[in-house]
Amino acid sequence: MTLPTSMTAVEITSHGGPEVLQPVTVPVPTPKAGEILIKVAYAGVNRPDALQRAGLYNPPPDASPLPGLEAAGTVAAVGPGVARWSVGDAVTALLPGGGYAEYVTTYADHALPVPDGMPMDQAAALCETYFTVWSNVFRRGGLKAGERFLVHGGSSGIGTTAIQLAALRGARVFTTAGSADKCTACVSLGAEAAWNYREVDFVDAMRAQGGADVILDMVGGDYLPRNVKALADDGRLVQIAFLQGPKVEMNFTQMMTRRLTLTGSTLRPQSVAAKAAIARDLEADVWPHLASGRIAPVMDSEFALADAAQAHARMEGSTHIGKIVLKVA
Repeated sequence: MTLPTSMTAVEITSHGGPEVLQPVTVPVPTPKAGEILIKVAYAGVNRPDALQRAGLYNPPPDASPLPGLEAAGTVAAVGPGVARWSVGDAVTALLPGGGYAEYVTTYADHALPVPDGMPMDQAAALCETYFTVWSNVFRRGGLKAGERFLVHGGSSGIGTTAIQLAALRGARVFTTAGSADKCTACVSLGAEAAWNYREVDFVDAMRAQGGADVILDMVGGDYLPRNVKALADDGRLVQIAFLQGPKVEMNFTQMMTRRLTLTGSTLRPQSVAAKAAIARDLEADVWPHLASGRIAPVMDSEFALADAAQAHARMEGSTHIGKIVLKVA
């Protein structure tokens, strides 16, 4: 494959609103040892991209400054030491950054084959959310079949993924969302109940079910003490983001007397080896269900790469259900 020397990408011209995302021409990256170069067909749009744009989620020192943490496409080149992938292979991949571009490099062990029969737009919507949900709900939270699971923001990319995976593995799933339509969508994906947080106190609703064994939260703020109240004894609260802020005053007596676990993680700072281990788990335990069609990413909308600012505006407007992607190729 003959590669161009330059490509179109979208960069963050300054920290600010969606309008700071602008198309630019930059050099095509070269894969290093253990890396692959992907010719991007579609790139996923995620909340961390918006946080990076706002100056609140800086990329690692060795990562591309371009936004974009997941993409799907075909392998265009392989770096030294890469044995699994060959030029032309269809892959979906977790990225250290740089997905809003025609080409992107990533670690070979962070790429997975596109599930059989899945179109590229759906494949591009997999990795950021599936890596996050798998590592937090099942690895850190230890969710098991028969347990009660509450996920906030059930209509988001994370939420729609978490509902499907938890239901697939036999958990009783409950969720919150911000409208009747979103709640209906959550139930259709496998939630036993979905509560409009504008109308229902999720603490009372969850306690009426016996309390949650595991809660996945990305809201933070005053949700933190409310989540603790909504947990069953021996319950686990897993925190992955703080849309309402990371600081709150909270009495930790309940944590001791009710044997609660408060944990959480972010994906991007984890080691190359840690992310590769998550990828292996997903390929073994989740990818077969994606290939069979038993689960699938919920797709909201598609924008052209040059319209990344519009994609961010839609995401931050919180009217979407599921994933937003950028069409690149």
